[in-house]
Amino acid sequence: MTTDRRYTEGLLFTDFYQLTMAQLYFRHGLAERRVQFDFFFRSHPHYGEHSAGYSIFAGLEWLLDWMEETRATRADVEYLRSMTGASGERLFDDDFLNWLADNGTMDGLTIRAVPEGRVVHPNAPLLVVDGPLAMAQLVETPVLNHLNYQTLVATKASRIREATHGALILEFGMRRAHDRGANAGTRAALIGGADFSSNVGVSRLMGVQPKGTHAHSMVQAFLALGGSELDAFRAFADLYPDDCILLVDTIDTLASGVPNAIRVFEELRRRGHVPIGIRLDSGDLAYLAIQAAIQLDAAGFDEVGIVISNNLDELVIWQIVTQIREEAPRYGVNPERLLRRLAHGVGTALITSTGDAALDGVYKLVAIEDGGRLRPAIKLSESRAKTLNPGDKRLWRVYDQRGKATADLIGLAHEKHGTGEPLTLCHPTDEPRRRRLVAEEVREIEALHEDVFVDGHRIGDPPDLEVMRARRRADLDRLDPGVKRLMNPHLYHVSLSQALWDSKHDLVRRLRAEIEPLSR
Repeated sequence: MTTDRRYTEGLLFTDFYQLTMAQLYFRHGLAERRVQFDFFFRSHPHYGEHSAGYSIFAGLEWLLDWMEETRATRADVEYLRSMTGASGERLFDDDFLNWLADNGTMDGLTIRAVPEGRVVHPNAPLLVVDGPLAMAQLVETPVLNHLNYQTLVATKASRIREATHGALILEFGMRRAHDRGANAGTRAALIGGADFSSNVGVSRLMGVQPKGTHAHSMVQAFLALGGSELDAFRAFADLYPDDCILLVDTIDTLASGVPNAIRVFEELRRRGHVPIGIRLDSGDLAYLAIQAAIQLDAAGFDEVGIVISNNLDELVIWQIVTQIREEAPRYGVNPERLLRRLAHGVGTALITSTGDAALDGVYKLVAIEDGGRLRPAIKLSESRAKTLNPGDKRLWRVYDQRGKATADLIGLAHEKHGTGEPLTLCHPTDEPRRRRLVAEEVREIEALHEDVFVDGHRIGDPPDLEVMRARRRADLDRLDPGVKRLMNPHLYHVSLSQALWDSKHDLVRRLRAEIEPLSR
C-alpha cells in the first residue's frame, strides 16, 4: 500500500463516476463540447434550534491552487488502465486513456466566482466553470470538497464573532478536526472571524502569529514530582516572560489558580515585564471571569486579559455575554469593560461546525454549446425549489437607499443592470410574486462575479488574509441586523431577473409539454 499523497490529491482526488462520465462523453464525441456548471448551495447552515441567515464564501483560492497544479500523470493513467468491471473486462479503453493523458489538464477551463470572504446566500451561482465537458465534469468533486467545507466553517466563525461583539477569538480546534481537514478549517476560520489559531502551519501560511497558552500536563507534572502549581507557573513565566498566559483551573480556579497567577504576575512586573493574561477552561465561565477580574483588579492587573474556553459556540458565548451583563454589576464589575477584556478560545464547535456538519452545496450543468452558442440546460425536480436556474448567468447585489443589501439578483449574461431605472425582482419559484423597485429605491447595483481562472491559470495574485477579512466586514456592515440574528434570522431574498425568469419557465413549460404524453 502506497502512502504517496500525490495519488490521492491529484486528478484522482475525485469520485469514480466523474471518470466513467468523462469516458462516456469521449465515446460520444462530447468531451470537448463547451459547457457551464454552476456551484451554489441550497440553504444556509442549520444548527438544530437555530440557523444562519447568511454565509461566508471560502475555499476558492485552495481550489485554484489545486487546479493550477493538477494534471493527469502516467501513474494516474496506468491505474485506470488496470481497472476492471464485474465481467472482468477493462473499464477504461486505451483511446480514452490516451486522450486523458494528453488532455487531462485544466488548460481549457475558465472560472468566474464571487471573491472569498464575501457574504453569500442560497441558490446564487457563486462559482461558474466554463470549458470542455469532460474536464468540467472531472472537477466537480474537488470544487464541492474545497468550497463546501470552508464556507461552512467560515460561516460558523462569523456567527461566533457576531456573538462576541468583536472580542478576540482564538481557533483551538485542530485536535478535534477531521484529519488534515484541520488545515482547511483553520484557514476558513481565520477568514470568517477568528483572529488567531493554535495551528502553527496554517498560521504561518496565512501570515498570522500562532497563539496558545500552556498544557494542564505542565502543572500536573510539577505536582506529581513534588512541586506546586506556583512552581509550574514560575517555570513558564521564566521561559516566556513577555508572552505569559497562565491556565488557572488545574486545581481550584479561584482559591489557587488565580492567586498563584497574580503572584507570578507581580514577580514579572517587578522584573519589567507585562503579563498577558489567564485562561479559564472549565466551570461556570461567566461567574469565574467576573470573580477572576475582581481578584486581578484588586492586585492592580486590570488590563490583564481573560481567555475563556471549553465547548464554546455562538449560543454559549451569547449566554455568557448575557450572564456577565446581568451578574457583573452585583459585584461592582463593569460588564462592558469585562467583555472587552475577554478572549474566546473556540475549538470543536468551530472546526467541525457542530450542529450542521455539511453545507448542501451542489454543482450542476446549466448550459451546453449547440450550433455555436450556449443553450440552457435544466434539471426538473419534484420540488420546484430544486429546479435549476438554467443558462449563462451573472450575479448582482442590490443596495437600497440606505446603502444596505436588499437582494441578490441572478440574471442572464447579456443583461445590464444599473441605477437610475426601475428594477423588477422575481421570486425563483412563485410566479405571482414580484418586487418592483423604483429608481429612487436603488442606490447601487454591484456585480459580484470576477474572472479568477482563465485557460488553466489564476488571474492576479491570491488575496491576503486581511483583504478577505475586509470583504467580510464590509458586507456584514451593509447587511440588515435582522439577517445577522443568531436565532430566527430575517430571510434575505435571492431573486431572478425578469429575463431569466421568463427563460427558465419557458424551458420548464416546453419540457413538461414533451413529458406529458409519456405519462398518460
